[in-house]
Amino acid sequence: AHFLPCSVICRRPPLCKPLSTCDGVPAGLADADTIFALSSGHGRCGVAVVRVSGPESATALRRMAGLTHSLPPPRTALLRSITDAQAKEVLDRGLVLWFPAPHSFTGEDSVEFHIHGGPAVITAVLQALGSVPGMRPAEAGEFTRRAFQAGKLGLTEVEGLGDLIHAETEAQRRQALRQMSGELGRLYQDWSHKLKRCLAHVEAFIDFSEDELIEDGVLNQVDRSVCNLQAEMERHLKDERKGERLRSGVQVVIAGATNAGKSSLLNTLCQRPAAIVSPIAGTTRDVVETALDIGGFPVLLSDTAGLRDSSDLVEREGVRRARERVEQADLTLVVVDSAHLPTDAQQAAAFLQGHLRSVLATEEQCLLVLNKTDLLPDDQRQKLDRELRQVSELPPVCLISCHTDEGLQDFLTVLHSNVKTLCGDPLSGAPTLTQARHRAHLQQCVAALAQYQRYRDTDLALAAEGVRLALTSLGRITGRVGAEEILDIIFKDFCIGK
Repeated sequence: AHFLPCSVICRRPPLCKPLSTCDGVPAGLADADTIFALSSGHGRCGVAVVRVSGPESATALRRMAGLTHSLPPPRTALLRSITDAQAKEVLDRGLVLWFPAPHSFTGEDSVEFHIHGGPAVITAVLQALGSVPGMRPAEAGEFTRRAFQAGKLGLTEVEGLGDLIHAETEAQRRQALRQMSGELGRLYQDWSHKLKRCLAHVEAFIDFSEDELIEDGVLNQVDRSVCNLQAEMERHLKDERKGERLRSGVQVVIAGATNAGKSSLLNTLCQRPAAIVSPIAGTTRDVVETALDIGGFPVLLSDTAGLRDSSDLVEREGVRRARERVEQADLTLVVVDSAHLPTDAQQAAAFLQGHLRSVLATEEQCLLVLNKTDLLPDDQRQKLDRELRQVSELPPVCLISCHTDEGLQDFLTVLHSNVKTLCGDPLSGAPTLTQARHRAHLQQCVAALAQYQRYRDTDLALAAEGVRLALTSLGRITGRVGAEEILDIIFKDFCIGK
């Protein structure tokens, strides 16, 4: 499960084709080193998997598993004694699997040794593999990099694999699995194919229109395609960053006046004493963060200093940081001490509206959390709850008591609903953007298509350059675009030189 960030994986120019192949093994990999590494987690476990990939994989399999003649059938588990050929010592007894090229994760000849997961066994097997000529330990992410170079995975699939390995919640797992399956990559590849066709037609018109080898109306078709693609990409970008938010976690900030019960709410949600709770005002002076799983969605919950004017320099810095976090928040939980509310519902609503203006810089998404309701008489609490829910100028209101847990379940239901809305359903609709780099390249792509439309009637060469820049931006996301493909489309569509 080795993973390398995409910025390190793609060391070739952004406009590149998959490496050419010979006998099923990509050129450039056929003469590469054979690499090996522990592919399962470190530490004691029942079974550990050691992966080998490269041209000497078959040699390693024969030496380590004592196979003198034929290799085992592909993808078939074979129980063998794992031996150190140099020391002539049995290291373990486990399963071996043979994956001949190109039908393996990396596209190369590969072997997997499924051994017992004790540290001594793993170390002995890795040392024995290191003694085989032509083999070396794998670098971080090198298996995945070879899979990319062999055309087994695109960059978006590689990123999906990395997200799947690091997924901590159910929604993150679903999104990562969808991206790793290639759905997002196929969307970008489809756009790339359409852009290549547009560019091929424009360049063919520039080069060959005077020879009357190009059909009439070619540029009109390009105009329609470019317009439709630009509209599709703009809709794709207007996803409110749901995919990125789901991948990194929803920023939920607890804010409010001092002694409203913010730290108590944090501890209640965490179910542990993550923050100090004290009746002394201004106890929390820095931001306290904790990661939570709210109904399968990742949340980064932050408790902040109470908002008030203070002469204490440390507390003033805490208040500044609190306001900064509120501005960055996806969702703000504005906590209010319900015992300080006016008894009249209308006056209470006016008080809460003024309090929201003092806490929120703009009209950010928020929930009003009225804490310490156990201090109110039952009739006053019920009347307050009933009448405040009818005030349309207020955000959703939740009455809770962190001391008795009253109302907590209803609050969690509302919180989960808001977090789910912010992240969206990872399995429904078109695949969403999950990486900031995808967004940046797509924005460049849209700007380049706008260049085509700007110069379409005045300078066709500059217009074509806009399409080329758009194709380059998409190529940086997928990792696969080649100039040869443009030529293929020109000759295929127009049969020039027939």
